[in-house]
Amino acid sequence: MSQITKTLFDEAQIAERVDALAVDIAQKLTGEFVIVGLLKGSFVFVADLVRALCRHGAKPRVEFMRLSSYGLERESSGEVHLLGDIPTDIAGREILLVDDIVDTGRSIAYARVLLEQREVGKLWICALIDKPSRREVDVAADFVGFTIDDLFIAGYGIDYAERYRYLPTIGVAEQ
Repeated sequence: MSQITKTLFDEAQIAERVDALAVDIAQKLTGEFVIVGLLKGSFVFVADLVRALCRHGAKPRVEFMRLSSYGLERESSGEVHLLGDIPTDIAGREILLVDDIVDTGRSIAYARVLLEQREVGKLWICALIDKPSRREVDVAADFVGFTIDDLFIAGYGIDYAERYRYLPTIGVAEQ
């Protein structure tokens, strides 16, 4: 059984960083745009981000896409599966693709290709957590909350074997 052994980011640090991201995003995406959150991991982050964006004058539409590559494991299977899609009426719209964590880069790259095939307008990428040391696919986020080393983390929507999403903090998950 895994457990959270150390807190990396507490509630105040996360809230402060989400607000700073919202300021940056609201300054760069000034018109109408659609947030496409990647489920399940991004749901807490997206909820807090859209409220922060509203406080800074943005009013994005929100959609979700559900992908899977980890299942109940600590390592990605290397294959990304689309489990739930968004409506297809996004052609020409500016998109902010939001994920909880960019690790290998496979999931965000897969989602980016799906969206580009729908001929969206400008596509931006936002990740709460970036782990560049684990990157296997060349992808970079335009907006990043925190950059971390190669640690397995959980909390604030991020899971370990479907556990710990409920935590208001982000911590290191160890067996």
